[in-house]
Amino acid sequence: WPGEPGEIILLFCLQGKLNIRVNSLGEYQELCDNQHTMCYFPETAPKIHFSELPVRWFSVQFSAKAFLSLSDSTNPAVKQFVGQLKSDNPALFLPSPPAMDWAMHSCIQSLINCPYRDSLKRMFVLSKAVELLVLQIESSGRAAGRPVTYVKKEYDRERILFARDYLIRHMENPPSLSELSRLAGINEFKLKNGFKEVFNQPVFAWLADFRLETARNELMKKSRTITDIAFDLGYSSPQHFSSAFKKKYGVSPREIA
Repeated sequence: WPGEPGEIILLFCLQGKLNIRVNSLGEYQELCDNQHTMCYFPETAPKIHFSELPVRWFSVQFSAKAFLSLSDSTNPAVKQFVGQLKSDNPALFLPSPPAMDWAMHSCIQSLINCPYRDSLKRMFVLSKAVELLVLQIESSGRAAGRPVTYVKKEYDRERILFARDYLIRHMENPPSLSELSRLAGINEFKLKNGFKEVFNQPVFAWLADFRLETARNELMKKSRTITDIAFDLGYSSPQHFSSAFKKKYGVSPREIA
């Protein structure tokens, strides 16, 4: 378990499936690929069962005091969670884990690839941890107001995740939407709308952001040229890459490399 009893755990499932035992009655919450939750267990760490391997997750821990000082008490989901916390009862943020959005993925990658050390690293990690908390609370509001309409079966979700993974593996030369739907075994309408439902972005907007985030992480390593990175990620020219990068991040690749 990625934290200590009495901590608030922000938990993000990046791959696979895991089940978190919620209470002594043996009730579980399933966390699937690209979903997130928030947990509080006051006394003993819960048991986790991995129902689909491999599993990759990311977590951030807050003390109860820090969480209460940062949380938004006007959000209904937060109010309920805080009520359980103050009563010292085990708590999950939402009964049904919502999907991670691109901002969460980007924030997590920034933490994983933190370029700073010592006191600057501590400041950076704290700022990003608070950002993840804000994104989770914001996500709860969207989830409460938007019922699932396109992804109704586990098979549909699996096919959309397959499409996402296929795009990642072939981002230098991605297929068209119709080709991707054929490869994923799902019709184009459901892929288009289901992908946006799961990832909060259209297919190729998500891919564009993924490419740029990958590029930014590569640039921060300072081990490859801008030209090599641009062509490896499928950009038609370094100039096209630089223009897209500056539009997204407000700085040119040269200012990072």
